[in-house]
Amino acid sequence: MENAFPRAELDARLAATRQRMAEADLDGLVVSVPENIYYLTGLDHWGYFACHLLIVPRDGAMILTCRAMERITVENQVANARFMGHADTEDVSDYAVRALAELGLSGGRIGMEMKSLFLTPRVADAIRDRSPAADWQDGSGLIDALRIVKSPLEMDYTRRAARAADAGTMAAVEAVRAGATDHEISAECHRAMILAGSEYPGFGPFIRPTSRLGEEHTTWCGHTFRTGEAVFLEIAAAFRKYQAPMGRLVYVGNAPSGAEASAELAIKGMQAICAALKPGAKAGDVYAAWHAVAASAGLGDYHRHHCGYLVSIGFPPSWTGGSMVTGLAPDSDLELQTGMTFHAHSWFTGTDIADYFISNTVLLTENGAELLTGQTPESLIIR
Repeated sequence: MENAFPRAELDARLAATRQRMAEADLDGLVVSVPENIYYLTGLDHWGYFACHLLIVPRDGAMILTCRAMERITVENQVANARFMGHADTEDVSDYAVRALAELGLSGGRIGMEMKSLFLTPRVADAIRDRSPAADWQDGSGLIDALRIVKSPLEMDYTRRAARAADAGTMAAVEAVRAGATDHEISAECHRAMILAGSEYPGFGPFIRPTSRLGEEHTTWCGHTFRTGEAVFLEIAAAFRKYQAPMGRLVYVGNAPSGAEASAELAIKGMQAICAALKPGAKAGDVYAAWHAVAASAGLGDYHRHHCGYLVSIGFPPSWTGGSMVTGLAPDSDLELQTGMTFHAHSWFTGTDIADYFISNTVLLTENGAELLTGQTPESLIIR
């Protein structure tokens, strides 16, 4: 498999990482988040379910340690790090300690990414216990802060993912009818999305009736839709691991009274979000703009935990890249920057008006918000 990133881009990322290490007075960094290893090396596979560790010194070559059986994949994909593979009867922590010694870091000030789904406490403790001379620090977030701002190449990858997301969503919408099962809708969504160029996304499509709308992360399970129900669709496609989520609500056969007005409100909310997404603005300002639309419809007491969140590189099980969600949340002082990408939500459910919601992938450019998933209609959809 060809590396997703030219060497010049990888070199620039490594240089930026080392600059942040210098600012944190770190001699080395143990990277354990798969998205960050991919960001620095281009390693793209599912083998990360077993702990991978990338040892980044302030100077010199990086060392990647993981299962020995991944050697061919690493050799084919990774040109900027030395491979150190362990047998399944051995422990990755032993090899990490050996790599630290070879790089002269055993007694240095070392950061370790502790906020990782794939670094177990046992492995982290073993590395630290066997390197007692090191001054250990939590290096979580150091690379993540770099990843949230995309290069022109990364923006292109996200746009390609968004086109595939639109294709999958439109196919899912077309499959909705009374008597259709969520298996059928999921199958059509996957087929169209993949044929449009998507790789496997961080989450599979969330497809469920509104009776299960509150089950935030459940999906198809054999439900047959009936007239009068609504189908909740929240889908992401991926290209080179860059995620592009979007969502729509589809009514089956007919819609309740007021649904047209709810759809118009959701559209106004999305427009307000996009208008507020500006370089230098605060994430809390975006939420306030969306909530002002809710308040204008008499829903001033209706609040959500956010009206969107950052998306970037994502390996399963996440669109957001790791276990962290950085939201467009009330009062957030996160400064928005050109190159950030958001899954923006305009969501009105469980209120005094009919349920409706839309969501889109939105890229922040120098000129403001660029809506990337604009092919699927936002207006009221009845199938």
